[in-house]
Amino acid sequence: MSRTLDEVNCELMRIREMPYGLARTQAAERQVRLVEAEGPDAARAFALSVLVDSMYWAGEVEKSYLPFTLLVRWWDEHPELFDEIDRHSLFWYFKWMVNDLADYPTVPVAQIEATLDDMERRYALAGHGRDAVAYSRFCWAAARGADDVERLFQEWVATPRDEFSQCEVCDPGDRASHLRATGRLEETVRLVEQTLAEGATCATEPADMLSHLALAYLDLGRPQDAARAHRRAVATLAESKGEMAGARGRRIVLLGRGGQPERAVRAIEEDARLLLAAETPAARLGLLVDVVEATAAMLPTHGDLPVRAAGVPAATVAELHAWAVAEAAPLAAAFDRRNGTTRESDLLAIARAARPAPTPLDLDLGLLDPTRAPAGGAADAAATGAPTVDDAPVDDLAAAESALAAGRTEEAAQAYARAAAGAQDAGRIVDAGYAWAESARCAQVLADDATAHVLYARSVALLRAGGVEPQDVAPVVVAWAPAAATSGHADALVETADALVEALTGAAGDDVAPEGVALAQRKETERRRAAADLDDAAARVLASVADAAGPADRAVAEDGSLVERAVTRAARAAEAYASVGALGDAAHAFWLAGRLLDGQGRTQDAVWHLESAVEGFGLAHDRQTRARAADDLVALLRRTGQDARAEEVLAALSR
Repeated sequence: MSRTLDEVNCELMRIREMPYGLARTQAAERQVRLVEAEGPDAARAFALSVLVDSMYWAGEVEKSYLPFTLLVRWWDEHPELFDEIDRHSLFWYFKWMVNDLADYPTVPVAQIEATLDDMERRYALAGHGRDAVAYSRFCWAAARGADDVERLFQEWVATPRDEFSQCEVCDPGDRASHLRATGRLEETVRLVEQTLAEGATCATEPADMLSHLALAYLDLGRPQDAARAHRRAVATLAESKGEMAGARGRRIVLLGRGGQPERAVRAIEEDARLLLAAETPAARLGLLVDVVEATAAMLPTHGDLPVRAAGVPAATVAELHAWAVAEAAPLAAAFDRRNGTTRESDLLAIARAARPAPTPLDLDLGLLDPTRAPAGGAADAAATGAPTVDDAPVDDLAAAESALAAGRTEEAAQAYARAAAGAQDAGRIVDAGYAWAESARCAQVLADDATAHVLYARSVALLRAGGVEPQDVAPVVVAWAPAAATSGHADALVETADALVEALTGAAGDDVAPEGVALAQRKETERRRAAADLDDAAARVLASVADAAGPADRAVAEDGSLVERAVTRAARAAEAYASVGALGDAAHAFWLAGRLLDGQGRTQDAVWHLESAVEGFGLAHDRQTRARAADDLVALLRRTGQDARAEEVLAALSR
């Protein structure tokens, strides 16, 4: 029996609510097939739009061109079946096709320019403004290094905005990118600073423009300003959506050229997956060139610095540099052949000649020794915007909370450190422990995992010495876990987690009076939940280390391999979470175990754990995360020939 228009639209809306990924894309493909076969025709434009959107944002830009052409053809044949939303989507997608098809060297110039010409013609016929067309023509010229790029840039900037214009925050970010690329550093700084002062944000900003600002400051010989912009860029990058390969690459360049080799290596290791497979070939090439530039600056004095980037066959900075050059060169040549220019090869040559900045960056916030942090006097408070009372600064803890609420993470980190040191000197070790944990969290947000690890360890030691209950220390250890893994101290984290789990499991009290039974049961539930949190954190640290390690480093210890230990801890956490009714957390732990088992080739066990995760997220009414877990389940089922089960999973997601 054919579905009604309302029924189809409801299923499509559910798919639109799913996170981008394999499950969403295949669910959208399934809906397009059903609508084409069964109707109703009035749903076809919406179905194709959902598929284009799903493919594009899942990193399948090149594939999205096919459903886009089908959507255009359907518009030409049946414009009466497009409502206002369908029409807007169609014209909006033209920007995507023109701008991002250029990111694939296999897409010929003729196809891109024909699409651009068709876009301009259709916009004119529909009576739309020309800003999107002007922007797309500028982007295409910039991508291939055309002679008329500056003229087209000025034409775009002068074109009035309209309903199809770039986001109002992305617009100045794109202009700043061109200004910096053409050496107009002072203009870059003025534009970005003005935009930042307005406080607007979007999915990619201000992280993207801050990364340009930091490099502009560095090249202008303003290292302190570069350091501040870098810290803001890192903090906002964590909140941005998408891969953000450009901003991540510029972060690596800043650290490599700014005399921060260890931090540069850690940043490269964190983003190693993008060096192998970014969303588009252009994004991958850009990141490779950035790594070439950063490592070229590091070669004279740090060529032997160890590197452990998962999947990258390089053990030192020098080897990484050689590998990145070897990977980037043929890709740059492919783009240049398509574009008929030498732009990409020229950029690679410039990157290979990079040298360190004259003045290195100082990224030490003074958290390990708070006497180095700003003292917090009235003058300093006025300069940083910290609150004052009767011309005297408020106490450090209040100043920290105020700075954190205002987004001044660097200032908050320093104030928390001063508060912690003061409390410790006064013998208030529990207060000190919690303040150190807050300072550690700020350092973590600012990507200073080495400092965060030290401060978290200090915090836990003080809290335990102060007699804080193990279940109340557990959240600090969970927060510590990512910093411990990244900074190479996974063993310390796991050892601490083990000690707390042992304390929690041995903390059951003796018989209690009937009137105290409810309280005792609540306490026991809290302890079991905390033990599950610790097991889950330990599992994720072990999995992270295993993922970053090479095959030789995955040798089994006495109690099994890193992966086996992670699976055991994750499964134990899942069962404990389920026992206390934390279904969403149990699903996350099942999901981790399923991914790890899939990586080991244990298909049957992996499917069971991933199915448990999908079911658990459903019971927890978490549709977004359920769909992300379904990505892994569907991929595994497809890969092992279980297509019928995959279709069942996809059908369930849109119901």
